[in-house]
Amino acid sequence: MMDGRAGEDVHDSPNAWVARHIHSFLETGGQARPGMNDLLLTTRGRKSGTLRRTALVYGRDGDRFVLAASNGGAPNHPAWYLNLLDDPEVTVQVGTETFAARARTATAEEKPPLWLLMISIMPSYADYQRQISRDIPVVIVERV
Repeated sequence: MMDGRAGEDVHDSPNAWVARHIHSFLETGGQARPGMNDLLLTTRGRKSGTLRRTALVYGRDGDRFVLAASNGGAPNHPAWYLNLLDDPEVTVQVGTETFAARARTATAEEKPPLWLLMISIMPSYADYQRQISRDIPVVIVERV
């Protein structure tokens, strides 16, 4: 798909469920799951250098968007999180609005209230954290 930075191709998640969700998000103007806060996050692949897009649940903290790098409770971090560690300049789509943003991992001091926000939105995050040994990062995304 050609809607990335400077006309670059954007590659959707290789996960079939996520790819279908992205397609539904785009078809519905960001209302793929009414009542659920979903956004599209585009990162630059740390190995490939290509733009990679995924769909994520988000919370709001003032003007900031908050994400949990849960990877469905997998023992490893999701690729999108590893990508933004390498290049924090991302593109976000919320509803029909697309904007440039910068993403970073919440500090140990910032994380507790943001983690509570995320588990209030998606209680399964707490279950995921109990099932794995890695600490699920909370990501703060701010417009640039």
